[in-house]
Amino acid sequence: MYVVDLNAHRRELLAHCYRMTGSVVDAEDLVQETMLRAWRAREDFDPGRASLRTWLYRIATNVCLTALERRTRRPLPSGLGGDTFDPDTALVRGPEVPWLQPIPDALITDPAAVVASRGSVRLALVAAMQHLSARQRAVLILRDVLAWPAAEVADLLDVSVAAVNSLLQRARTQLASVSPAEDDTTEPASATQRATLDQFAAAFENADAALLTRLLAEDVTLEMPPHRTWFAGRHAVGTFLGRVIHSGSWRLHPTRANGSPAFGTYLDGHVHGITVLELADSTITRIVAFHDPALFKTFAFDPH
Repeated sequence: MYVVDLNAHRRELLAHCYRMTGSVVDAEDLVQETMLRAWRAREDFDPGRASLRTWLYRIATNVCLTALERRTRRPLPSGLGGDTFDPDTALVRGPEVPWLQPIPDALITDPAAVVASRGSVRLALVAAMQHLSARQRAVLILRDVLAWPAAEVADLLDVSVAAVNSLLQRARTQLASVSPAEDDTTEPASATQRATLDQFAAAFENADAALLTRLLAEDVTLEMPPHRTWFAGRHAVGTFLGRVIHSGSWRLHPTRANGSPAFGTYLDGHVHGITVLELADSTITRIVAFHDPALFKTFAFDPH
């Protein structure tokens, strides 16, 4: 009997389910469901018809589509509209919103991971995909990320190739209207960018508002789920951050999330959340601070 090694594909299936749902918690549950279904149907797997990887992706995609039938999209605050340029604006929480979540790079990247997995899980891109229908997301990911032939996608979704091409075109058009270009941000590989990250952490921990503001791009944005309020522009973001940083109150632990640099944040000795940054050259263009201590378990931080 053909030996089915399911766990070899767990990381890339987690990335796939995360792209579909925007939730690392949901993605982990859906991968577990995928593995369970695959194990139960293992004797039906025919290696002569499709690779194990393709077979698992088919199961995972159908599991995600079923789950998304009864779930709403997961936005970031900027996706709800109503940005503010006034740093004096009171923060408004939205506990009823199922917010987009970050995913640790460590969970989804290794030498065997799907090609370009980091770029395809960027926060901006995953947030933009939340504007698509579940089927549009599936087609976009299968065709543009995994490079599946249109005929295979059509077979999986039980539609025509023409329908797949139509879904893909609409998805690309919608994505282009809400998502930044892929080359708007760069990997933090250079010494200059690493220095920017070190300075950001030092400015936070030492309450150096002037340094923090100098690190920000002119059009920087700051979002803080579950707060609906978000800020745009160096002045607004710098002014707001200058009012919430206090020397000795913050501690930042470096990590990576969604293919970007990130920090686990502690406030007054207590876990606070995960902050994800995007950079262009040596300036910070986007800050998404997830105020959710529960994320520390996902990122495997020591809470003390």
